[in-house]
Amino acid sequence: MDTKLIDPSGFAGAAPVSYRTPPHNEEAEQTVLGAILVNNKAFEKVGEFLRPEHFFDPANQKIYQAVLKMIDRGQVANPITLKAYFEQDRDLSEIGGPEYLARLAAAIVTVHNLEDYGRVIHDAFLRRQLIEVGEDMVNQAYKHDIDIAANDQIEDAEKKLFELAATGDIKGDFIPFDRALTAAIASAEAAFRRSSHVTGVTSGLRDLDAKLGGLHPSDLLILAGRPSMGKTALATNIAFNAAKAYMLSGGKEGAPVGFFSLEMSAEQLALRILADQAEVSGDKIRRGEITATDFPKFVEASQYLARVPFFVDDTPALTITAVRTRARRLKRTHGLGLIVVDYLQLLRGGGSNRGEQNRVQEISEITRGLKAIAKELDLPVIALSQLSRSVESREDKRPQLSDLRESGSIEQDADVVMFVFREQYYLERAEPGRRPDESEDKYNDRYAQWQDRLAQVHNTADVIIGKQRHGPVGTVRLYFDGNYTRFGDLDTQHGGGSYDE
Repeated sequence: MDTKLIDPSGFAGAAPVSYRTPPHNEEAEQTVLGAILVNNKAFEKVGEFLRPEHFFDPANQKIYQAVLKMIDRGQVANPITLKAYFEQDRDLSEIGGPEYLARLAAAIVTVHNLEDYGRVIHDAFLRRQLIEVGEDMVNQAYKHDIDIAANDQIEDAEKKLFELAATGDIKGDFIPFDRALTAAIASAEAAFRRSSHVTGVTSGLRDLDAKLGGLHPSDLLILAGRPSMGKTALATNIAFNAAKAYMLSGGKEGAPVGFFSLEMSAEQLALRILADQAEVSGDKIRRGEITATDFPKFVEASQYLARVPFFVDDTPALTITAVRTRARRLKRTHGLGLIVVDYLQLLRGGGSNRGEQNRVQEISEITRGLKAIAKELDLPVIALSQLSRSVESREDKRPQLSDLRESGSIEQDADVVMFVFREQYYLERAEPGRRPDESEDKYNDRYAQWQDRLAQVHNTADVIIGKQRHGPVGTVRLYFDGNYTRFGDLDTQHGGGSYDE
């Protein structure tokens, strides 16, 4: 980086003022351009990551842009073919016009290190962008805009830095298939050695693991349902089972869990898990209807729970940018292996002009962001989602993909879409009454049928897998205990298990 001295005022005795020119490397820019003009095949070494805007000199930007266009068209780009483009160009005329192109080509001796020169140009561009982001942060902080809180400015800065990091990653390339095969075999071997025999993070639910093969890294899983179906309870059970399995297996199974609870407080979530582990009704705990014998259960359960790698963030109305930042930090400090978001519609998009976005666009941004987090951190992300009221207007209340709110982007970005459905909930609210023209015997028969059906679905729940990118769809039946908001495996004697649709 160059430092120059100038006399700002011309007054005698005035102290010289230093200023810094933005990072750039003129020699590297000229070398890259000259090499490509000599041999267009050299473009293959830098064309994947180097763009016209990465050049500092406006004239070099124009030359690279013209070279890019001609090569894309299958034409030869050299000083002769480009001469007509630049004869009247002011930027080029100041540095010698078309003769500048010839000098660039004539100065080249070798093109062996061209990719390294391209990376030098790209690195200087990123540094200039960092300076711009920093200046914007400073200027925005000085404004004291009443409509933009300081936390919003921080999130906006984090978003810009993340986007810069994403565009700055130029390491991507084709992976040899033998390397991909080696990774796949290692994954299968790890599943074989595990007691659960799943390739991903275990959910702690036998039949669900059998259907999904566990929760796979880089997957976005949507868990949806109508209110009172138990989606938060199921997500909590899965998350806690994964964290507990990690603790009990010494890190061989399960995963440390980050739970973003946008609806419930951390205390309420902890109370649910405590009620489940201590086997004391959460309702009784809330109403204070507990006995002296319950407290030793609480103490024992809490000592056990304190060792489980389960982390809760109950900050309301988080942006997708904040979720990404906090998840990255948690992975760095505690080896995060599973994220749960309760629930998707309570997140906010990261755009600064949020008022200009409609809700569908914002949900699209959020689901894309969650999928990006899953891929970047290489872990499964479970996001809960509400269903539209259209379910309630149908005779068959079993949910389907079209019932997802703002369903287009959710269904598209998700690798797995699951629905929680408890028929018992709807049957209990549909107790048959006697019709005016109905005989008592007929009513009794109908009532008996209702009781039989209610007995069949008592304390059960269906997890309907409506989409699975890597496996079959179908339905898994689970045991559900409303007293402890606990999901578990359904015993075969109850007719449980999983079945395909």
